Amino acid sequence: MENTIDISYSFTQDTPNYWDSFWDNDSILGGSVHDPDRESKTLQEYQRLLWSKRLPNGDNMLLSKGKRAYYLTWQNYRFGSDSIVTSFRYRKYRNMLEQVAKSVSNWHKYIENYMAESYTIRGEIIFPKMMGGINQSRGCHPFIRDRWDLTIECIRKYYLGEFSPLFSVLDKNKDFFNLFVNFKGYIDFFYLQDCVSSDYRSTKFWLGEGDFNENPLPKSVVEYKQWISNELAFVRSRNRRINDALTKGT
Repeated sequence: MENTIDISYSFTQDTPNYWDSFWDNDSILGGSVHDPDRESKTLQEYQRLLWSKRLPNGDNMLLSKGKRAYYLTWQNYRFGSDSIVTSFRYRKYRNMLEQVAKSVSNWHKYIENYMAESYTIRGEIIFPKMMGGINQSRGCHPFIRDRWDLTIECIRKYYLGEFSPLFSVLDKNKDFFNLFVNFKGYIDFFYLQDCVSSDYRSTKFWLGEGDFNENPLPKSVVEYKQWISNELAFVRSRNRRINDALTKGT
């Protein structure tokens, strides 16, 4: 498998017209109407290859490619692709982004480099696909706002039977989480060890304390840059783990 997955390949490259007019409508927020998680054929194939392996419960997950809602399938599961990292380029967050833009030498290059690196296989994962599913819920919840570290904390709590902002949607997908037996099984399967402590008992938060009682977005230019730095540090660490696994064929 190591010869079929390029862990440095950016899926923005084969997402049709991804960069066309990216900055035309808004020089701060930017954005593309084309989503690699839906449109990159390379990403779909890499996701299929990478996660088609033995599960902690002993089953072999052999994914098949489909279209639209059937992006990837296995048995009765339908999976969608989801980017782990986020730059919070929301209209309601524009004032903060404008401040950050003033603090860097080239805002467009800053974001373009970030997007290119985050849209590699090391920045991607799969979740069961359904209306109001995990991907959508973690993006919309006001105490999560697409933060992966907070998502991981919710998953950790779920395996312990503890409440979190995402408990209900995770519980709707309990058959999926049972495939991994426990939190460690989930973390190891998806090469997420750098998100947690060595004993798997706590989450490493990329910003704040992770207590779900305040707006989770960065509150200053310093915090925003810290957030981006911590995300990319994780992506690079996960890159090494995935590369090692591919080399060893595990």
